[in-house]
Amino acid sequence: MPEIEVMIGQRPFIVSCQPGEEHFLRAAAAMLDAEAQPLVAAMGRLPEVKMLLMAGLMLADRQAATDDELRQLRARVAELEARPAPEPQRVEVPVVPPQVPETLAEIAARAEALAARLEEKVPA
Repeated sequence: MPEIEVMIGQRPFIVSCQPGEEHFLRAAAAMLDAEAQPLVAAMGRLPEVKMLLMAGLMLADRQAATDDELRQLRARVAELEARPAPEPQRVEVPVVPPQVPETLAEIAARAEALAARLEEKVPA
């Protein structure tokens, strides 16, 4: 079983863990140390047990707040998922009547015929 040294509140601790778990232990120790550092800075040298207890309680308080927020968010998601699907909305798309392209083609043909007649009458 590997043993690693971690620093918590400026104090070294030797801790055993399962093989391959070293990274997780270091991460957990870093979280605990982040809570212990302000305690040590504010109160100076604390007994080891009190420093670890206070840092652990602060970390647990933060985790409890996160758990409450997660519980509320899960309840909100469940509420939203339980809602019935909205009724489909009717969307009307304008349709070009079939005679419009025919009429436009006829107008274009007339315009071309007029342009051709003008070219014949106007000297170049």
